[in-house]
Amino acid sequence: MENVPPAAETGSAYPAHPRPRKREDEHTVAGEHRPMRRADREVTDPAQIAAIIDGCDVVEMAYADAEGLTIVPLNFGYEYSADAAGAVGVVVVNGPAGSVDSAGTTDSTGLTDSTGLTDLTDLADSIGTNAAAATGNRVDPAGAPGHLTLWFHSAPRGRKLDAIRAAGNRLPVAFTMQTDCEVVAGRTACNWGEAFKSIVGNGAASLVDSLDERRRGLQALMAQQAHMPHVEFTDAQLMSVSVWKIEADYFTVKVRPKPGPAHRG
Repeated sequence: MENVPPAAETGSAYPAHPRPRKREDEHTVAGEHRPMRRADREVTDPAQIAAIIDGCDVVEMAYADAEGLTIVPLNFGYEYSADAAGAVGVVVVNGPAGSVDSAGTTDSTGLTDSTGLTDLTDLADSIGTNAAAATGNRVDPAGAPGHLTLWFHSAPRGRKLDAIRAAGNRLPVAFTMQTDCEVVAGRTACNWGEAFKSIVGNGAASLVDSLDERRRGLQALMAQQAHMPHVEFTDAQLMSVSVWKIEADYFTVKVRPKPGPAHRG
């Protein structure tokens, strides 16, 4: 793994742009995003980002309320635009097959409030990282390109919804999701590791009131979790649940692929 060049390890569509393998001189600065230390594992290609999101089933959301810090695993739906402002006509992938959505947005989704999940894998190498990359895309100085909306639905009452309301319908949150996680055996105990694809970000959670937005969110959920992108909902169904979302303009994407078989001479 240590000798894999950046283009091979991340699958970047922009291998011609050099970037450091590691950033060892970065420091945490208040109000700023710290770039990802493992620059060779960051992903900034919008098509690859959309494919990774599409492969995730659960997102873990962390927030603070009057009780303190907490984290909850949730099924989700999503919309992703490669343009930070969410404009149409940008390169965006819809679903794992890689077809381009003519509207310029990726629309996959999630279905239920995921509960009872325990023993979540601690991917220490993937949490709390930030990215910067020199590509031709519009890229945050320390983050992935584009705008990500995560959609959820819940019962009408609960701790999450109370926290959103108490924050004036704009609750600061952090989130992460992972896919393709697999333990990688090493020659010694210290050489063992984990292959993974992960996304870490920050955003604001808010409740959705309008029927049009509720419909959009629930359709996104069904597309991601049930692979049914065109489900119709009655107004009564839309009003029977709470629909809410996370808007994120800052998130990072990191990939550590499983190494190929060793070649013997």
